[in-house]
Amino acid sequence: MARILARRPVLGGLGALSGLGLLPVAGRRAAQAGPRETARAVVGIRAEAGPEARSAETLGRERQGSGVVIDAAGLVLTIGYLILEASGIEIHGEGRVVPGEIVAYDGESGFGLVRALGPLGVSPAPLGRARDLAIGTPLFVLARTGGLDGRPVTLVDRREFAGYWEYLLEEALFTSPPFEAFGGAVLIDASGAVVGIGSLFVGDAAGKGVASPGNMFVPIDLLPPILGDLLAFGRRQEPPRPWLGLTMREENGVLRVVRVAEDGPAQRAGVRPGELVLGVAGERVGSLAELWRRVRGLGAAGVDVPLDLHGPGSVRRVVVTSIDRDRWLRWRRTF
Repeated sequence: MARILARRPVLGGLGALSGLGLLPVAGRRAAQAGPRETARAVVGIRAEAGPEARSAETLGRERQGSGVVIDAAGLVLTIGYLILEASGIEIHGEGRVVPGEIVAYDGESGFGLVRALGPLGVSPAPLGRARDLAIGTPLFVLARTGGLDGRPVTLVDRREFAGYWEYLLEEALFTSPPFEAFGGAVLIDASGAVVGIGSLFVGDAAGKGVASPGNMFVPIDLLPPILGDLLAFGRRQEPPRPWLGLTMREENGVLRVVRVAEDGPAQRAGVRPGELVLGVAGERVGSLAELWRRVRGLGAAGVDVPLDLHGPGSVRRVVVTSIDRDRWLRWRRTF
């Protein structure tokens, strides 16, 4: 993942909501509170990780993005990579800045939760249902990058998403046109309900392999089933997924190792950057989704993962003993 920073505005503030038709005409006051109140609940996130953070090399130490207040006590939902290994957090609302603390991080969904340690003066945003959205639905994306920025977008696809950093969503939301300040940006429907949290820029939003710039959003539906665990324990309470410490690239059905995490399982097992991953335990893989699904199918963190590799002039099998990635990260725990 590249370092995520706030970018220039696309459309400004609440006026842009009206331009899309997400703000009702005068006289429909009950409905009008929805999108307006959600827009006010969008906050800026500034996080800083310490020099010892393992994610500093790929994400940078200073990170900026957005989030949205989802309860009356200042709980903010954001994208998890903004707060990964963070040692300091600021939450920027309308005209005020308050410190924050990490409540939870969930690497499976990609969500992060932080708590404002002072009043933000806003009402929480309602959560919607992404699974009810049809392809072609007009939506709106909001971010706070100094001021409130936003633009109308369209849901152009919903499909599986496999990330090069050992990340797999069974279904993600894809929107177009692209929104530059995507990190933690808030995707809302016409009622003002939150339906997704921004994760990435993608070049094929309308379909895998189809040239169509846009963004990938994590659907809000993934939050309610794990929210209780996140609030009580800081992470979901189920066996952790196996993590290898690989960064991969998929190139026309060929999977190439781009880097191996320092002191991670793959490095300790002798996997080298530039090698091709041909299969897992003798079963061939031709996509990132196949690779991560096969690895996860072997068991929870701690399971041995036999990788079939092709390097210069040779094919070999390397057994990687997986771990829980959370134990490899260098958190300054407050949760």
